[in-house]
Amino acid sequence: MRQIIKPSGPLKGEIIAESDKSISHRAVIFSALARGESVIRNFLLAADTLSSFSCMQQLGVEITRDGSFLRVQGQGIEGLKEPVDVLNCGNSGTTMRLLSGLLSARPFFSVLSGDSSLNKRPMKRIIDPLSSMGAVINARGKGNFPPLAIDGQNLTAVNYTLPVASAQVKSSLLLAALTADGETTISEPHKSRDHTERMLGSMGACIKEDGLTIRLIPGSDLEPQEFIVPGDVSSAAFFMVAAAIVPGSELMIKTVGINPTRSGIIEVLSQMGANIKIENQKIVSGEPIADLVVSGSRLKATEISGAIIPRLIDELPVLAVAMAVADGTSIVRDAGELRVKETDRIAAITGELNKMGIDAEATEDGFIIEGHPDCLQGARVDSHGDHRIAMSLAVAALLAEGETVISNPEVVDISFPGFWQELERLRN
Repeated sequence: MRQIIKPSGPLKGEIIAESDKSISHRAVIFSALARGESVIRNFLLAADTLSSFSCMQQLGVEITRDGSFLRVQGQGIEGLKEPVDVLNCGNSGTTMRLLSGLLSARPFFSVLSGDSSLNKRPMKRIIDPLSSMGAVINARGKGNFPPLAIDGQNLTAVNYTLPVASAQVKSSLLLAALTADGETTISEPHKSRDHTERMLGSMGACIKEDGLTIRLIPGSDLEPQEFIVPGDVSSAAFFMVAAAIVPGSELMIKTVGINPTRSGIIEVLSQMGANIKIENQKIVSGEPIADLVVSGSRLKATEISGAIIPRLIDELPVLAVAMAVADGTSIVRDAGELRVKETDRIAAITGELNKMGIDAEATEDGFIIEGHPDCLQGARVDSHGDHRIAMSLAVAALLAEGETVISNPEVVDISFPGFWQELERLRN
């Protein structure tokens, strides 16, 4: 399949942000570990989150769904059952990494596998720390690639420092620590998204944070909750950048989660000169949300590195598009994790922007982009089977001269099934 996009006039109107993917994953997994009925409202109905949904069902958890409304009948962590078949994580690295931690501590055998893309993604960064807790996990490629065969064990607590800030690795270890012997301590070099800490704390887990260090003492039963999933800032980012770069645009993006560990995209776009207003701020289910009003503006180049990178790691491909039309040279460093996502996102986004006339250079841990407002040219480009690359190229195409053809556009269903329809609606 392919998606053909022509240059756009101003984007106008309102959009309700797609439900948060990270929180949807965690809500269905954590609810399954509570004792009693939990309710999840506004659950993201996308391929990745439905992988977590189906895996928890295979583990013996009763879950009913009416649209985006879920009821989860948790029987406690001890209530999970040995699956009779391989747990299919689809394309979802979050599902595989979180369940690796959870299942390492369960007294049964399980196998986690995924599609061809997921089974090429390295898992040693979770296998090694889990193994230090006593986990027994076998994997392909000298213990690095899925499928993962997990022989559940009684785990011991660990004092672990993450070499790279990663919410998925951190969350995997915290799930393993829920029933480990002793207090687990996890430290990270920079703050990564903290949805796991917020949610486990609200459910009664004995979890404490001190700066960049998290401590979890096992033994507390998790209490059922009512979760209302906010809008996903990672999905909203595509429309934020689109409104910022297309002259004359003004979009209101409603109910966006603005958790401080996720809001780096808002800060960087504002630093680049984007007109972003934050309105109607409130707290919903422990998460800060707001409406964002974004209008077209001339952007200037920026340099980003260090602590802000974990706070916008998923938004870097579309941020590269903003940099492509900004005045000056933009540089991204310390983002090597992009190379082990659904594809090598550093190589993918720089290579495709090159096809569209942009001077974009990949570096080992980021990229350098020579920006100019009038350089984008329509071209035949490749999504690389990556939802965020596909949507980023669609945003670039709005400002390109001529027609842009994007291959494999249906991959957006991984996180944003309605993306193409919303984009078309707002540009009319």
